[in-house]
Order: sequence, then C-alpha cells, then structure tokens
Amino acid sequence: MPKPDSVLYTRKGCHLCEVAHAELLRQGLMPRVVDIDEDPAWTERYTDCVPVVWIDGRERFRGRVNAVLLQRLIRSL
Repeated sequence: MPKPDSVLYTRKGCHLCEVAHAELLRQGLMPRVVDIDEDPAWTERYTDCVPVVWIDGRERFRGRVNAVLLQRLIRSL
C-alpha cells in the first residue's frame, strides 16, 4: 500500500520540528521538508505555528504531532 504524500513545514532551530520529523519517519512517511523562512509567503502564513504537517493535501497538525492520531489517520487513508 503506498504511503500518503506528506509535507513538513519547519524552520531551522525548531525542536518541535525535529520531533515531528522523527515521528513522521517512524510512521513510515517520507515528508518533503519545507523551511518556511525560505519563502516570505510561508513565513507570513506559519510564523509561530511550526511544525505544520500536511498529509494528502490537507493540513493535519500544527505545533505537535500526536502519534496515535497520526497512526489512525494513516490507516484511514
């Protein structure tokens, strides 16, 4: 079964972003990592909200990634 498309919006020095990335990898996802500071539009949109996780084109998590909810989400797709 193919894994869903995932994107992790992050910024350098963000501890929660590192934790979110590790959890996504642990769940078998290979997120595309986007540094919000490299694009003014993303910086404006997500200034204090990183990490932000999108899965299959929908925003699913902000701040922290809940492992149980992530597992349920992956199973439901």
